[in-house]
Amino acid sequence: MNRTMLILRHEFLTTIKKKGFIILTLALPVLALLGIGIFQLASSMVAPAADVMRIGYVDHIGGFNPLYEQGTIQLIHLDSEDAATQALTQGDINEYFVIPADYVATGIVSRYTLEKELSPPPAVSGAIEGFLDSNLLASQVPPELIGRVLTPTAIVTTTLTTEGAVAVDQGGFGNFILPALFGALLAIALNVSANYVLQSLGEEKENRLMEILLSSVSPEQLLTGKLLGRGAAGLLQVLIWVISMPILLRLASSTIGGILSTIQLPPGLMLVGITYFILGYLLFAVVSLAIAAISSTVREAQGIAPLFTLAAVAPFWFVSLLMFFPNSPVWVVFSIVPFSAPVLMMLRLGLSGVPAWQLVVSMIVLVLSVAGGLWVAAKLLRIYLLMYGKRPRLRELVRALRAS
Repeated sequence: MNRTMLILRHEFLTTIKKKGFIILTLALPVLALLGIGIFQLASSMVAPAADVMRIGYVDHIGGFNPLYEQGTIQLIHLDSEDAATQALTQGDINEYFVIPADYVATGIVSRYTLEKELSPPPAVSGAIEGFLDSNLLASQVPPELIGRVLTPTAIVTTTLTTEGAVAVDQGGFGNFILPALFGALLAIALNVSANYVLQSLGEEKENRLMEILLSSVSPEQLLTGKLLGRGAAGLLQVLIWVISMPILLRLASSTIGGILSTIQLPPGLMLVGITYFILGYLLFAVVSLAIAAISSTVREAQGIAPLFTLAAVAPFWFVSLLMFFPNSPVWVVFSIVPFSAPVLMMLRLGLSGVPAWQLVVSMIVLVLSVAGGLWVAAKLLRIYLLMYGKRPRLRELVRALRAS
């Protein structure tokens, strides 16, 4: 046990002293603070927009008048296109549009501006469309109905419990941000931590340092020490992110506002996230140890490992589908599959209510996978750790595991 603790301590200190580990750990809070500071600086430097934007229009049909207010946009009637062009070039108006005689049949208006744009600003498009629609409906529909049609409908959704009471967790996009961010950090931490384990064991095997280590410790002690040491370093990294995340979000919501001010911390999210990190790390780490044990070089091992570690980030490839169908049987199954479960379950927790049984089954499968992976990794470490040269094939690995 003392030797295992020595290996654990050595692996932990070696990992946290790495420049890459320190940079990655501090990157999130530092970059977030820089982003908030840059936003504040940019906001203070941007000149206030003009109170009223003046848009001219030329009416070739006749009868089009600014019947309703268009917010901060003022519509000005001009007699001809030449007059509108002159007013635009002299700065009397910001832009203008022309209503052709066949507008009712074609639905096309021509807009003229001095600015090069990818598309018209939404406020301008909305003002022009509202102006045209209100005039077309003026003789057919009461004014109050026109105002209602032109005003976007606000849909307010309230989530109820099965007893009919208002639920504490109301969901919404704001509630998805934190689990999604935590899931992204979890995927990064799992991949980085597993890569540290892979690189450490691979380098020791490639440099023949393993022969000296195994003369003093057993393969089980070496494996346990490396797993716990690197895992403790990864957990420290995650804890730093977890502690800084609420502080940064609170600072961002007070500075930027908007949807960030609606972010809420779902109950138990941090506990579930840390649990999934520990189980996910152990799974990816034992797989990395097994890969390093059967590989001749670190480069060879790093070529195989992404086949497993990419599963941690795979849920983000399908996040658009996941957002609309979070409880689809496909996502339920992959929430239980060990390699995709940690990150996918975090994303689902931010999108909808995940039944408790799915969380329990997912964690049980992860625990069993870790136990099975430890058994396989220990066997492969004992058989192939001191073996150099050609990497064994799958059939040879199965034969060796059966014989051991």
